[in-house]
Amino acid sequence: MAKSSTSLTHWGAFTADVDHGDIASVHPWHADADPSPLLGNLPGSIRHRSRVTGPAVRRGWLDDGPGPTTRRGAEEFVAVSWDELTELLAGELRRVIDTYGNEAIYGSSYGWASAGRFHHAQSQLHRFLKLLGGYTFSRHSYSLGATGVIMPRVVGTHDDLFKRSTEWSVIAEHSELLVCFGGVGIKNSAVNPGGSTEHPTRTALDSLRERGGRVVSISPLRDDTSGECDWWAPVPGTDVAIMLALAHVLAVEGLADREFLQTHCVGYDRFERYLLGKSDGIPKTPQWAAALSGLPADDLVALARQMAAHRTIVMVSWSLQRVRHGEQAPWMGVTLAAMLGQIGLPGGGFGHGYGSQNELGMAPLRCPLPTFPQGANPVNTFIPVAAVSDMLLHPGEEFDYDGRRLTYPDIKCVYWAGGNPFHHHQNLPRLRRALGRVDTVVVHEPYWTAMAKHADVVVPSTTPFERDDYSGSRNDPVLVAMPAMTKPYADARDDYSTFAALAERLGVEAAFTEGRDAMGWLTHMYDTWAGRLDFEVPTFSEFWAAGSLRLPTETGLTLLSDFRADPVAHPLRTPSGRIEVFSTVIDGFGYGDCAGHPAWYEPQEWLGGRRAVDHPLHLVANQPATRLHSQLDGGRTSLNSKVQGREPIRMHPQDAERRGLTAGDVVRVFNDRGSCLAGLVVDDALRPNVVQLSTGAWYDPEDPADLDAMCVHGNPNVLTADVGTSSLAQGCTGAHVLVQVEAFDGPLPPVRAHQPPTIVERSQDRSTT
Repeated sequence: MAKSSTSLTHWGAFTADVDHGDIASVHPWHADADPSPLLGNLPGSIRHRSRVTGPAVRRGWLDDGPGPTTRRGAEEFVAVSWDELTELLAGELRRVIDTYGNEAIYGSSYGWASAGRFHHAQSQLHRFLKLLGGYTFSRHSYSLGATGVIMPRVVGTHDDLFKRSTEWSVIAEHSELLVCFGGVGIKNSAVNPGGSTEHPTRTALDSLRERGGRVVSISPLRDDTSGECDWWAPVPGTDVAIMLALAHVLAVEGLADREFLQTHCVGYDRFERYLLGKSDGIPKTPQWAAALSGLPADDLVALARQMAAHRTIVMVSWSLQRVRHGEQAPWMGVTLAAMLGQIGLPGGGFGHGYGSQNELGMAPLRCPLPTFPQGANPVNTFIPVAAVSDMLLHPGEEFDYDGRRLTYPDIKCVYWAGGNPFHHHQNLPRLRRALGRVDTVVVHEPYWTAMAKHADVVVPSTTPFERDDYSGSRNDPVLVAMPAMTKPYADARDDYSTFAALAERLGVEAAFTEGRDAMGWLTHMYDTWAGRLDFEVPTFSEFWAAGSLRLPTETGLTLLSDFRADPVAHPLRTPSGRIEVFSTVIDGFGYGDCAGHPAWYEPQEWLGGRRAVDHPLHLVANQPATRLHSQLDGGRTSLNSKVQGREPIRMHPQDAERRGLTAGDVVRVFNDRGSCLAGLVVDDALRPNVVQLSTGAWYDPEDPADLDAMCVHGNPNVLTADVGTSSLAQGCTGAHVLVQVEAFDGPLPPVRAHQPPTIVERSQDRSTT
């Protein structure tokens, strides 16, 4: 008999009809005017064929014990009991800690997992490992690795750019011109780490246009911006050059707001010397940028004048900092906005990430949210999150990061809960080699992702729909109850139960559980939170029965309005208290790949370089429209987008005709790092010589034993370079890569991405005979 239940995902709140232990259908949140189509991946997800049904251990690890190996991802697994898994895992953690120290555990566990406030995989893991003595951790994210370092240097924070960004309602009412570098996409603005009950981006853009506002989308992809806009399709990777050209016009035509630059910024004079070519002999004119970007110089001149004449907001998407020298685009975007002098004015200024996540433009809560306490990490060792392969392959090697000289630790155990680095990380053959160097890989997962298949110990976790929780976001007005829709599938357990059992074996159970079960923690977290508020909220039982609680928000926000009004009374958290167009701190680091002011650096992967001779197509590896990252890649919405079972790759008609390709073909996408198959979609909504293949198709090597095997499913990270953005941030650079595309001849290999590996029951395991 079907029943209905309300819950919350990263991409929206919904009510589900549940039948026979699975989601049968979903209905969007009643107040969401523009719900995400990603909800279509939920039906059938609880009992999907890719579920991890019980504890499993890689045969080689079980037979031979911990140690480096090249067999991860290729061997069968042995099903074990929960008691045996707990004993094996507790023993291995104790061995690693006693022999090598806590620094030898990499427990960063990057991933989204669940929107829940309590059953959040990373939070559970981090609390557990901290009680054992700590772990090596990571900083920042693949999405914002460069931004997380450069923006605190320039404006004193990166967090406030998101949680206190100018509200969409203010933009819709006051902005006259949106200049969007990287576009402002609807598909990405569907998601929020804590979940969303409303999605205002499309409505706000429509309102702005109806009022007479103009949107200029500067991107090689036309659909990077929703609705009607002026589409400018530059050579990918030239956004900073375009911004410099616009700034050059403002400077030489007397359109820059010199007063704002004097009172609210530092270092503009140093930057202007570079802009005008006085420091390097190259004026950054529109003609100079036109030669790089392919955009007409006259159009750049006209746009700069229009930006100065109208209430303008400069928007820079997150995608532009996921490239080599990714620090430069957001820094230059702030600088361009500062030259216009509209920062802090309603509808003007700067925005970083509109259309990248459903947080920008949302009104922030006036209160915090309930939190599961994690405690302090006794270990201080960390890496930038995208440097994981470098860390595993080069223990003891020094590297630069944000003015510091750090050393990679010698990791023996990788403990991953709630994420799939085979989606996020660049150069997957290198990642496979890196994972092969450690003694043990532990993965908590509901599904047999590529990361789970490369583990030694696989812990079957519940999905968010098989446990009680609640969630909300710092920029969403509703706290939503998430009662379990059904019992855990097969032999899956929630991570809290797993860690509680491990904590008991390792002598820290009392500290980890504090005597509470999961519902006890949900109640305790809520009551603790409620006791700190300056307004009344219902009791926990009343909230749980009601299913949701609306919270007060701060409406009508304009980013940095208080700073604009009085920079002395409201200084930024920079050394000067002002916007640092030139940073003496960064300049003092002496990095050759990140100067003290924003600058143009020629990309390594772009159509203007020598690599383009052999790899003449620029592949944009952006976020998918049919799922969040790689989550629920086997869901209905995601599968419906596939072409002959492969991830779709879009190509301009001219490029397809030149190669003798037609829509629906399976093609081989390759460069000197690797190759993958993809299904061809012919589309004129992208610039010629550009192809687009989204990330997130589950990695599926044709021969799992071959570390360099072709991915038959279409994961672009077999092609991307594993290098950092610069010595400053060492962020992810996986958004752009040069490739060639050709027809695939021969029998098509099967897609096995969503199939479990071979699992042998313990009674059939040859190691017991």
